[in-house]
Amino acid sequence: MAAAFVVGILVGLIAWFVLRYILTSFYTVNQNERAIKTIFGRAERVGSAMTADTPIGEALTPEDKERYNYPQVRVIQPGGPYFKWPWEKVYKVSIATQTINMAQDPDDPRANSNGTLLEAVTKDQLNTGLTGQIRYRVAESNLYAYLFGVKRPILHVMGYFVSVLRERIASFEAPKPAAERGEDMSVVTGVSINDLRKNLRDLNEHMERECASSAARYGIILDASLITGIDPPPDVESALAAINTAHNQISSDISLAQASADQKIVQSKRAVEIETLNAQAEVEPLTALADQLYELRKTGPDVMQAYLRNVRLKLYIQAQQIIREVR
Repeated sequence: MAAAFVVGILVGLIAWFVLRYILTSFYTVNQNERAIKTIFGRAERVGSAMTADTPIGEALTPEDKERYNYPQVRVIQPGGPYFKWPWEKVYKVSIATQTINMAQDPDDPRANSNGTLLEAVTKDQLNTGLTGQIRYRVAESNLYAYLFGVKRPILHVMGYFVSVLRERIASFEAPKPAAERGEDMSVVTGVSINDLRKNLRDLNEHMERECASSAARYGIILDASLITGIDPPPDVESALAAINTAHNQISSDISLAQASADQKIVQSKRAVEIETLNAQAEVEPLTALADQLYELRKTGPDVMQAYLRNVRLKLYIQAQQIIREVR
């Protein structure tokens, strides 16, 4: 009896071990997933390669390369089934592109007006609200940073993004006055909110450049930042509307005056051309006559007298009255 009992226990233990560890040791990785495996808590490394040696590490400063220098790990590609031993553990992450409101605070959902409006201060001390979205995805080439580098990577990325954005808003200046580029000055330049609204594309591109190091820092790639709205307080908005309206009226008057001046300049140039052509038309017969007389004079001394006599006779024929001086 005792032997049978012991055998039963052994068979039960073996069956439990097979069900608990062997059958559950097979796993698969979906198409939009990547995985890494740890052995006794240590991720499988790719030799001695580090983040600073990869292309994403080029966005880091020399100081950050020492701080965010993570090891490169072996990435398990989609497919399967794969097998792992009981002392191994698999971590799966989705690499699909995700979208998040830039005003959302993962640590406090009630912050920033319940995640709907991000506040920032401009260079002329105007408090403004920003709206937009951020597209991001996990960096397949730096999964160690995403899984083990920081506890909540998206929280660090959002904090880094917001700090860079607020610094940019506080120091933003228009690249070049519109008048120097020959553009329509339909919006007042020199006012920070107007400058920001007119240069949203430049602002988005700046944020993408500044956040290019997030892949090396936190294992998250910012695909794009889409700042869609800059809304000042209502009283500031009404004042800006009045300023823009007045400036638009002035710009319209200046444009009309310039158009009128340009038209008068064109007309003056045309009048000068017409008078020049008329003068040339009057001068050309006289020049031709002078050339003819010069040639006649060469033929003999009496030719000019005969020419003058013929001219006088022609004039006498055309004249109705003749007044002749009597000596």
